[in-house]
Amino acid sequence: MVQKSNYYNNIAHIYDETRWLTAAIAEDVINYILKLVNATPDTSFLEPGVGTGLNVFPLVKLGYPVTGVDISESMLNQFRYKFQEIPDNLTLIQTDASLLPFPNQSFDVVITCHMIHAVHNWQEFLNQVMQITKIGGFYLNCQWLTPLARLEFENHFRAILAKYQPFSRQQSPNSITEINVDAYLQSQGYQGNYSIAKKWLVTNTVEELLRCLKLRAYGLCWQISDNIFEQVITEFEKFCIQQYGSLETVLASEAKFEIWMYTKCNNTIN
Repeated sequence: MVQKSNYYNNIAHIYDETRWLTAAIAEDVINYILKLVNATPDTSFLEPGVGTGLNVFPLVKLGYPVTGVDISESMLNQFRYKFQEIPDNLTLIQTDASLLPFPNQSFDVVITCHMIHAVHNWQEFLNQVMQITKIGGFYLNCQWLTPLARLEFENHFRAILAKYQPFSRQQSPNSITEINVDAYLQSQGYQGNYSIAKKWLVTNTVEELLRCLKLRAYGLCWQISDNIFEQVITEFEKFCIQQYGSLETVLASEAKFEIWMYTKCNNTIN
């Protein structure tokens, strides 16, 4: 099985094109976030697990100070390639996002997007996040989870994949279902404010989704050897033709970008 950093190195060049958060949607989300946090031109942002910069690229273009941390240098390079030259307001650091190498009260806004399950100790990570957030600043825990039609498609793939895995794989380091960020932060004295930044319709043909799997664009595709993966894909493609009638069948469902916002106040623990 490929380690997570290597997995991201392997897919960095196809990451953006195989996700359903487009550049246009990301711009709408950032405009929403700027209003949510009452941003000024000097408002500083950090995204641990920044990857290719898909979420925060619009912030950089608008001139806000942005720092990104990621374990994969290849993912960070994809972010760099989006600029003719790296702007002065962007700082990228290659390191494990579980370890945030910043002094206390360094950033006005810290953003995480569907990455907390990947850190080694998520409670300690959240403690660090709140420590490096300035008093009066914000932590935004964001999710843009898999749209329903796409999730059902992937679950069919998982069912076939499971036949080739004799032992159930332990999720590492955390199971997503075991993590309750809101409950933990409430226990630390923070109150969350939930909102939906954006809803949009995601449409793909079965063939387009199958291509993403063939490119091994997702972590579940790296849980098995290359030879077994080819067997799984062959079987799954036959299943798709039977299940959907044609590889040109269009699957459509709503996606949404969710935000849980926490304010760093003087009376909170960190």
